[in-house]
Amino acid sequence: PPPPPPPPPPQAFTELQAKVIDTQQKVKLADIQIEQLSKTKKHAHLTDTEVMMLVDETRMYEGVGRMFILQSKGVIHNQLLEKQRIAEEKIKELEQKKSYLERSVKEAEDNIREMLMARRAQ
Repeated sequence: PPPPPPPPPPQAFTELQAKVIDTQQKVKLADIQIEQLSKTKKHAHLTDTEVMMLVDETRMYEGVGRMFILQSKGVIHNQLLEKQRIAEEKIKELEQKKSYLERSVKEAEDNIREMLMARRAQ
């Protein structure tokens, strides 16, 4: 039978471990961002629901920095819809990024496992 492959250098093992830890942290960060965006989206939806129950002549003000600007119900409604749409897009992007990172973690863990098996086989 052919001789077993040479043992992997410890540096490669250490680099893989560091990659796994770094990638897991990125996954956690993506989770936090997704949660924040979900809250933003829900808040905009609830606000919009309340706004739409008001009569069209209701005076509505948009907070801009330290001042408030008189806006029509339609403008406020469109801004809230846009806020929800943007949050939804960002959530989708983050979920794709997160699934890529999770696959990356799994591959790195599999590589570490293979290295350990190769070491034990000697």
